[in-house]
Amino acid sequence: MRALKLGIGRKNAISWLVKFSFLWLLSPNYCMADAIWTAYMNISFHVGNHMLSELGETGVFGRSSTLKRVSGIIVPPDGKSQSACHPNTSYSQAKGLQTWLALIERGGCTFTQKIKVAVEKGASGVIIYNFAGTGNQMFPMSHQAFEDFVVVMIGNLKGSEIFHLIQKGVHVTAMIEVGRKHVIWMNHYFVTFVIATTAIFAYFIFYQIHRVWVERVQNRRWQQFATDLRKAFAQLQLKVLKEGDKEITPNGEICVICFEGYKHNDTIRVLTCKHFFHKNCIDPWILDHGTCPICKCDILKALGIQVDVEDGAESLHVLMSTELRGSLLPNDLGTDNELPPARRLNKVTHVNEQPRTWNDSQLNSEVEEVHPSP
Repeated sequence: MRALKLGIGRKNAISWLVKFSFLWLLSPNYCMADAIWTAYMNISFHVGNHMLSELGETGVFGRSSTLKRVSGIIVPPDGKSQSACHPNTSYSQAKGLQTWLALIERGGCTFTQKIKVAVEKGASGVIIYNFAGTGNQMFPMSHQAFEDFVVVMIGNLKGSEIFHLIQKGVHVTAMIEVGRKHVIWMNHYFVTFVIATTAIFAYFIFYQIHRVWVERVQNRRWQQFATDLRKAFAQLQLKVLKEGDKEITPNGEICVICFEGYKHNDTIRVLTCKHFFHKNCIDPWILDHGTCPICKCDILKALGIQVDVEDGAESLHVLMSTELRGSLLPNDLGTDNELPPARRLNKVTHVNEQPRTWNDSQLNSEVEEVHPSP
């Protein structure tokens, strides 16, 4: 019953885990958290009377950025540091301009701090280019939301190119438009969840395989033990009492198990220690105690079977299973159905060579059958 409850509990846990997985993956919050918007940028370079322009999906909107169209002249911060982290950062080229976009290098402080400085200086939007050595890699930035303000990240190569052109006196303008929406399913949260789920399923599969393997090993061991026990019981002499036997004389002995005297046609079993009892009395007794009721001789050990109980507290009666009782032949243990239920053996050791205290002729003697005269 306990194993059944544990099995039901494991099935419920797996079912709950699968349901939670699908609900979590299909939840709106999950999709919103992993949705990013690309930015189309039309960048124009004014060189003298000539204007060169390029259009491409070269940017990514920040997670809290306003999604709208914005345009203006690109203006980097003054000074050598292009991180624009200090509140006193100035944008001298932006004076007199109605709309302009701040070009800022990533690093030195948080995105929110950079954006806040640009907002205070009057920028209409911020273009942040990535670290040096990252090529054109970019990602949606996490920052504080600013009302009606556009925040875009571009790659380092494109950002450095624009910055160097501005340093050479080239006027660069950009028009930023909202691009396409992308939903990233394989983010780090999803990967972590998949790894954890896979590990749990792998554990349950391994547990089930191990349990089946252990049960098969125990079943094979128990079948071998049942066979050996059946052969061992066959070595004990059986005798059917008849008129004139000393066992049924008025002064004869009684069975110390049932406390009844021996009668005509009773079947008795003679143990290795030469004590005898009713067959239907002694067979369950041996399975229950393993010893002779009179002299305490270890009958199973003498028959070549040694039972090792690891905890030393349970008797053989507790260790016997219903499978063993069903595997014993009626001719070996009789028709008595009063064998007590028991559990499986923790460990069974078969001893091939044991000292014998009786004659081999007695062990190999056949069952003596006597039919009463009519």
